[in-house]
Amino acid sequence: MKWLIGLFAKVLASVIAALPRAIRDGLGNFIGWLWFDLFRIRRRVAVENVGIAFPEKSFAEQEQIARMSLRHMGRTLVEYCLFPFFGKGDVNKHFVFEGLEHIDAALKGGQGAIFLGLHLGNGDFAIAALSRLGYPMNLISKEFKSKWLNELWFGMRRKHGTRFIPPEKSSFEILRSLRRNEIVVFVLDQYMGPPIGVRTKFFGRETGTAMGLALMAGRTRAPVIPCYTYRRADGKHVAAFEAPIPFLDNGPDGPNPEKNLRDASIAVMTQIYTDKIEAIVRAHPEQWMWIHRRWKEFRD
Repeated sequence: MKWLIGLFAKVLASVIAALPRAIRDGLGNFIGWLWFDLFRIRRRVAVENVGIAFPEKSFAEQEQIARMSLRHMGRTLVEYCLFPFFGKGDVNKHFVFEGLEHIDAALKGGQGAIFLGLHLGNGDFAIAALSRLGYPMNLISKEFKSKWLNELWFGMRRKHGTRFIPPEKSSFEILRSLRRNEIVVFVLDQYMGPPIGVRTKFFGRETGTAMGLALMAGRTRAPVIPCYTYRRADGKHVAAFEAPIPFLDNGPDGPNPEKNLRDASIAVMTQIYTDKIEAIVRAHPEQWMWIHRRWKEFRD
């Protein structure tokens, strides 16, 4: 049965990949319409989240941002069908890169590089493109409970050269990857509570954000490069990389100054990273993943 499902998935992917881009985009928009307007899956969550972030907008405007977000997610689902057939020669057909010099400069330093990423546009596609260009990419990602689904999903992406780091053993693998002068991608736009999350504010409202990126940046001093992907009107993806965010050592005095300094620096840097993500979302709100419950109550 598993091989039959795998065969069906490959045939379906090949059919969709052969379609003109306009038809693929239309199919993605249709999936988004089904998701948001017909079945209304997490529609209320998405609209409420947009309202939290943009209270100054009318309800109709908030609803439209949420609707467009689901249509872009529909396009992303369709674009995964391109992955089995995506090679180095296809990169420039789909992508425009901005700021690659920041990656090159970071890797010249020999300490590796950390990407500060988020669920905007089709980040997985951009990682595949960078892998095809020869950049040593590592993505921290949870696996599915189903073995065959893992083999299908991660196997398809590993073929491009991307390595995946499970969260449960991430510290050792992250350090090893950075020592090999590789890139490790952190996706930091989801809620994370204690003990591995810290209090932050996102769009002015308190929430929790994972501290792992700040911990690794403080420990290794590897450059932290904000990165994001968004779709242009012509269908091409822009993969943008900004100048590294410097690590700030700030902390109060106390009975254990070293620990206080470390803890305060982690909290400060996690907020700085969250602020950067907010700025990126503000620039492209219709392409962010609003269906995630980002503002859960943070309880110590």
